[in-house]
Amino acid sequence: MQRAAAYVRVSTNRQAEHETSLADQVAAITSYCEARNIELAEVFREPGASATDDNRPQFQAMIEAATSRERPYDLIIVHSFSRFFRDQFEFERYRRKLAKTKVNLVSITQDVGEGATGDLVRSILSKFDEYQSAETAKHVRRSMVANARDGFWNGAVAPLGYKVVIAERRGDKDKKVLALDEAEASVVRKIFSLYLEGDGSSGPMGIKKIVSWLNGRNYTYRGKPFHVSNVDVVLRRTTYMGTHYFNQKDSRSGERRPREEWVPIAVPSIIDEETFLTVQARLGQRNPRRTPARVVSGPTLLTGIARCGCPDCGGAMTIRTGKSGRYRYYACSRRATRARLPARAVPSGWRSWMGLFSPRSRSEYWHPSVFPSC
Repeated sequence: MQRAAAYVRVSTNRQAEHETSLADQVAAITSYCEARNIELAEVFREPGASATDDNRPQFQAMIEAATSRERPYDLIIVHSFSRFFRDQFEFERYRRKLAKTKVNLVSITQDVGEGATGDLVRSILSKFDEYQSAETAKHVRRSMVANARDGFWNGAVAPLGYKVVIAERRGDKDKKVLALDEAEASVVRKIFSLYLEGDGSSGPMGIKKIVSWLNGRNYTYRGKPFHVSNVDVVLRRTTYMGTHYFNQKDSRSGERRPREEWVPIAVPSIIDEETFLTVQARLGQRNPRRTPARVVSGPTLLTGIARCGCPDCGGAMTIRTGKSGRYRYYACSRRATRARLPARAVPSGWRSWMGLFSPRSRSEYWHPSVFPSC
């Protein structure tokens, strides 16, 4: 008797695709196995997962089990090949991975046969599934954009400070909007206040300090401790000043869409526009891509600025120490690592710097990015 595992799945676009339920798929596969004297050893259920990628926990668990050394299954049975994958390349990659361990992939509604003919038919079906998925995604996105232009929420998790409420009903669909959640909104206001003004005992706080302050006083992010990413997102969301933008990113690739494709939705504001813009300006000034943190807070004054003035060198000047750290010097990093090249050590104190140059040489080397030759 052959042993089989069933894989059943419904996607997040179930209503749009009119897919059968998980229970219906399991019932159909069970009947298929009973009619052919196949032992159904295990069922892997994947609710609300797209088949356009392999980021599916139950799918990965099934593949890992099926390709293990114990070989617990002879067959992987699905309702249709679209349940397994909706990407032709990935479909074939995983099918061949199963085939290497002598595990066959079977669809109860698509009998493609075996051999070269079966491979051809299966390839055509998987390509059609990929095309159908792309077309469905296109129509769903168009519908969601139209819904956002009408000012309605599209079903994602509401940002901190808001809740989703039903505004009206059109046909068999509920139209939803964002409304203030006063308990969470007060936390959002507190985060902005801490960033700009502090808590009264000290000056303005940075993001990490805000996280420690909130967690130390038992504030939670919907039941969980705050993290740096949570606070950073709160401080940057335009939603809080009354405008939420839909369609900013491609849901599959994660890439940002052009600004002209964004759809603005008016929502209740939590922070006034002036406060929000002030916070954005301060965040921009502290952006590590603009000014690396090590340059601002590092112990070396000229980190990333000073360069060796030797011809054709330009190496970065690094700190060297003497007498167990009692003395500190700047030295060319390139010459310091090459024993045959002389490297002049320049004391790190600014008074020592001024004594290095004559009035004439000071004018020649006035820019801090150039050191005198070693």
